[in-house]
Amino acid sequence: MISLPAHAARAIACLENAGYETWVVGGCVRDSLRGAAPHDWDLCTAAKPAQMQAVFAGERVLETGLKHGTLTVLTDGGPLEITTFRADGSYSDGRHPDGVRFVPDMTADLARRDFTVGAMAWHPARGLCDPFRGLDDLQDGILRAVGDPDARFQEDALRILRGVRFASQLGFAVETQTAAAMRRQVGQVACVAAERIREELTGMLCGRFVIHALRDFPDILTAVLPELAPMVGCAQQNPYHLYDVWEHSARAVGQVPAEPCLRWAMLLHDCGKPACKTVDENGVGHFYGHPGVSRDIAASLMRRLRFSSEQTTRILLLVEQHDRPLGDNDKLVRRRLAQIGQARFRDLLAIKKGDAVGQGTHPENVAALWETERRMNTALAQDACLSLRQLAVNGTDMIALGLRGPAVGAMLHSLLEAVVDGTLDNTRQALLAHARARMEEQNDQ
Repeated sequence: MISLPAHAARAIACLENAGYETWVVGGCVRDSLRGAAPHDWDLCTAAKPAQMQAVFAGERVLETGLKHGTLTVLTDGGPLEITTFRADGSYSDGRHPDGVRFVPDMTADLARRDFTVGAMAWHPARGLCDPFRGLDDLQDGILRAVGDPDARFQEDALRILRGVRFASQLGFAVETQTAAAMRRQVGQVACVAAERIREELTGMLCGRFVIHALRDFPDILTAVLPELAPMVGCAQQNPYHLYDVWEHSARAVGQVPAEPCLRWAMLLHDCGKPACKTVDENGVGHFYGHPGVSRDIAASLMRRLRFSSEQTTRILLLVEQHDRPLGDNDKLVRRRLAQIGQARFRDLLAIKKGDAVGQGTHPENVAALWETERRMNTALAQDACLSLRQLAVNGTDMIALGLRGPAVGAMLHSLLEAVVDGTLDNTRQALLAHARARMEEQNDQ
């Protein structure tokens, strides 16, 4: 039994009272049957576009999808997409149907969908419509293409990445023939817009079962992200690493919070290692300079996938600085907090924890990072002065002392450094006295 929200139930009643068979369809059915709350609700109906318009005359609607048979009704419960039963025409661009034709029943509509678990419909009176045994696959945790898998992926190559995303989010195993077709057709993904690739990969990276997805589909993912291909099978030959670069990165991704920038940074943090690898006379692998090389590779990838400037800046900082120490004493922790701020400090702490766990060798490194976090929280709880805004003096005070131009900023930063290091109290009297003393020293030189 599916618990239908009021706005969807009302729309079904309106259409069926007008004589048009209507079903709830797609992802909302899949999610409801597996006990998850649907993100949105979609309906499929025998009503043609003009007939839907007549039924919902006077309602707030969006007609942008009407040429493909979709009307969006704006309700208090959220937007409701309602689509006429349809079959897709040919896909000459490998992404979108050239046209659609309307069909008389729900089963014909379900035949055009990608995976069986999404090719189910439900009606509050008629129950489940499941011509491709999607419920069996849902209960067995299997992702299977509807009909001929090669045809499904040739029609729309984005479905290949959707398959990997579903595997990551749902923890489902991809059926053998479906997985083989995904691999055969992965070259078709080149026709997909960069933004859509980025969004599918982001959804995959933020999945609960991302480690398994990265481990099971490195060939598909590196076909889409060729910059990362050298990571697969790149042995580290290092006492600090138990796994090759790809396996380490996969494990590390799964250790950080499911937030897009953190997951992307974790995937990319060691992508420069293969290019930097050297092996010494003892057979030990080294990767000198890999954070900078990883940053350059990541920057190129992110330009191609059209990340926002804000995301790019944040991710590249984490990649470039993932190996830099955050501090093993209170003074050093306060210094780093002052340099990069609390938000980036917490980001780097998460990245370094994921990196340490993903190494699989030295658990004491993880314990040391928890101690770093304790020091950070202590500094923040004490309202430690960590920025120029928190100093008890400002630029006006420095000008009053006789400083001008760049000397003003230089003196303020010098005062902040002394306060952060704990050698100077953050009081107006102490700061002004110290500034005067520094000025006298400079004048005597």
